[in-house]
Amino acid sequence: MECGRMNGGLQYEAYLEKNEQALIEGLQKLIRINSEQAEPVRVSEEEIYPFGQGVQDCFQACMDLAKEMGFECTNVDNYGGHIDWPGRSGKVMAIIGHLDVVPAGSGWDFDPYGGEVKDGYIYGRGTTDDKGPVVSCLYAMKSLKDAGYQPENTIRIILGLDEETEWKGMDYYFEKMPRPDYGFTPDADFPVINGEKGMMVFEIARKFSGKQTGAKGLTLRSLSGGTAPNSVPDRCRAVVRSEAAGAYEAIRQQAAAYREETGYQLSCKGMGKSMEITSAGIASHGAKPEGGLNAVSIMMDFLGRLNFVSEETNDFIRFYNQYIGFCLDGAALGIDFEDDKSGKMVFNLGMAEISQEAARLTVNIRYPVTCTEERIFETLDPVMTKYDLGIVKGKKHDPLYLDLDNPMVKTMLEVYQKHTGDLESRPLVIGGGTYARSTPGIVAYGAQFPGDEERMHMKNERLSLDRLRQMTAIYAEAIYRLSSGF
Repeated sequence: MECGRMNGGLQYEAYLEKNEQALIEGLQKLIRINSEQAEPVRVSEEEIYPFGQGVQDCFQACMDLAKEMGFECTNVDNYGGHIDWPGRSGKVMAIIGHLDVVPAGSGWDFDPYGGEVKDGYIYGRGTTDDKGPVVSCLYAMKSLKDAGYQPENTIRIILGLDEETEWKGMDYYFEKMPRPDYGFTPDADFPVINGEKGMMVFEIARKFSGKQTGAKGLTLRSLSGGTAPNSVPDRCRAVVRSEAAGAYEAIRQQAAAYREETGYQLSCKGMGKSMEITSAGIASHGAKPEGGLNAVSIMMDFLGRLNFVSEETNDFIRFYNQYIGFCLDGAALGIDFEDDKSGKMVFNLGMAEISQEAARLTVNIRYPVTCTEERIFETLDPVMTKYDLGIVKGKKHDPLYLDLDNPMVKTMLEVYQKHTGDLESRPLVIGGGTYARSTPGIVAYGAQFPGDEERMHMKNERLSLDRLRQMTAIYAEAIYRLSSGF
């Protein structure tokens, strides 16, 4: 096939249109499989599904779909795998995506695993992150194949199965499989991502001694909020107890006054001899917490207006409200670092658990590309010491940055501009952590379009069918250009 004919859209675009209904149905098939990570399933002495039955089912369904298209598929011990379209050279151009999803949460107007199409949108968890873009790339490959294209370099879709959590699957995959030479991950924003902030997950923890100042006073029996470090919690639940007469009615009155003052959603109800307090916020991706409202912060703000018999409980709540609260850049903790290349720190409190024995907060931060992990923890140390708090370090990814004149960055930008006419949007440095960090030579490319409403990690996640068509056309040409001896 002549390069000019491909770039002119005389062949592959016709096949994109021909495959459009199959593209939608293929995406629906994967959305209808709940691929939230679950406990491992032991199938036999030799085989395990490390991320649970649902993730495994979705993985197998995607591989089956690719096999039907005539592509070669490799399963790496159920920890991940790849879909190959062999080229003539020894080079591999990779597309690295993932099939696991964050928990659906509550408050949906549609079945989060229904794949319903309505008013030009397809609804469901994973439509934008990341099943939709993965299926888009797969059908882009199919359309190129149907058009008669033969790649110079092998095109390989690598399927991750625990991107939303620990990345153990991708680590295992690359222990067993050779690394690609270059490529992209369709799990961020257009026009193209040339940098990703450093990312860390850590816990702030404190043990309680159990000392109380009054037997009949108010106790915080438990608090729980959030489902994942990289999501803004949209629900938080606390259980309090008091033997004092009129205590619960006083809390109800305080809750009513709090709702009137703040406009936040907060409710109280009896639960045996205890009282249950619930707060509601707005879920959002942890990389963009400004798009949400943290239900844990609402709860802690309200609890700070109560007086508990345990001074340790009061002390911890004071710490939270003074140093975390609703702050989204770490300024209250003194870690609001920023630089010209990547902007400000992003701070998200993703999960909270408090019992009468201990408290644990799970924090997910995205830090500027010129900052370091050491600088962050050194800055946090005085506050942690003051409140007798400990830090438990978790998952981390170092910053990633490519110059704007990088050939891949330039090529992807050109393809995006051609298919959208958008000459204003520029390459981005983001706070999200993508599989671009999993192996050298990878950048994030789409599939969120500039200015579009973003619902990743939120209720009613959806993808416009027009955008699905457009991204598939972009990916088809990008795959063509990047695999043609790039």
